[in-house]
Amino acid sequence: MTILTKEQTKRICDRVLSYSKADECIVGVSGSRNGNIRFARNAVSTAGLAEDTTVSVQVAFGNRQGTASINEFDDKSLEKVVRRAEDLARLAPENPEFMPTVGKQDYKPSATFNAKTAAIDPEYRAQAAAYAIEACRKNKLVAAGFFTDGTSFSSVANSKGVWGHQDQTMLDFTCTVRTEDGRGSGWVKRSATDAARFDPREAADVAIEKALRSVEAKALEPGRYTVILEPAATSELLGFMLFGFNARQTDEGRSFLSKKGGASRLGDKLFDEKVNVWADPWNTDVPVLPWDQESLLARQRMDLIKNGKVNALQYSQFWAKKKGVQPTAMPGNIIMAGTDKTTADLIASTKKGILVTRTWYIRMVDPQSVLLTGLTRDGTFYIENGKIKYPIKNFRFNESPVTMLNNIEEIGKPVIIGGDEVPFQMSIPPMKVRDFNFTSLSDAV
Repeated sequence: MTILTKEQTKRICDRVLSYSKADECIVGVSGSRNGNIRFARNAVSTAGLAEDTTVSVQVAFGNRQGTASINEFDDKSLEKVVRRAEDLARLAPENPEFMPTVGKQDYKPSATFNAKTAAIDPEYRAQAAAYAIEACRKNKLVAAGFFTDGTSFSSVANSKGVWGHQDQTMLDFTCTVRTEDGRGSGWVKRSATDAARFDPREAADVAIEKALRSVEAKALEPGRYTVILEPAATSELLGFMLFGFNARQTDEGRSFLSKKGGASRLGDKLFDEKVNVWADPWNTDVPVLPWDQESLLARQRMDLIKNGKVNALQYSQFWAKKKGVQPTAMPGNIIMAGTDKTTADLIASTKKGILVTRTWYIRMVDPQSVLLTGLTRDGTFYIENGKIKYPIKNFRFNESPVTMLNNIEEIGKPVIIGGDEVPFQMSIPPMKVRDFNFTSLSDAV
């Protein structure tokens, strides 16, 4: 009963709404079937399939709210979960920022489901792991990785006529390859909605090549360098910054977009004019649900940065009412414009610079400027005269993505970055950035 049809979830939602005696009621029905295979030290360590289905009910009496969930779907159980939510609402304190649930929304379907991904089976997962393992054994390397795929559904309804249902698929693959002596390391990440866009051989080959090339790393003096950042190296950095595009945080002085006196930097040019960033649930590379799962507002395309200028802020229902503007749904994805240039093209046009495969252990230093600190890892290389010259030891960096996006020299072709490591589904390009600030060396590979 894990993957329910639209008709089945509609019946469940209708039954739940019919049982409710509250002023308003919101129902969510969701389920997933997630498969995985994990490997380490050139051998499969675990594999499995997890299934789950849940009904959640949120009710309100005035501005008192209660929420309950259950994984049983007979009528008696559905009525029970409604009564539990109502009992909790009567006991809850009043919420001074309570907002009534939204009225009927127009949810335009997005392309979140792919039949080929939904058909992934244990043999497919085993083959994805097998290539990395066998290739590493041949090259006297050691592989560790994780492949996961999922098919899921989400349905939402409320007592004001909202109704939406959508099926989703996804896959995510990460692989770390080390030399036997631990002196070289390579890493790769691939994400997709459509399994046809995933090639496990191509992915593993990238990690293998970087592991082989990263042996005998040389120390380079810390300082400011021109860097080529692969998408995986920038995804988390950008995530920290994009959370600042929140109207309330900005108005209350808690965002890098805040000005003194309560004003915002909306309309200001803070980035290079090549920078264009937007959210779009119907993007075919990183499609997401057409509704915000928290507010149930229908998502729309939102241009956050246009030609380097701050173009939009996200308004919650509460803050929108306070400011007398229309509320906006939370973005589910982030897309950044790019070009047709590959990472190799960016390297070829670089006289002197550093290629960064990945950043990790990132922490906030200063929220007002989005100054972050972190480390490079799993393949960092020195570039000279358009070619990778030799591997270098990893660095700690202190840098702000705001400054980084203002120092862009070239942008490449966007790739999909998803999974648990990033706050949004992303389509972002590799970037060549000047004056990236490396503050010290790290002995980790």
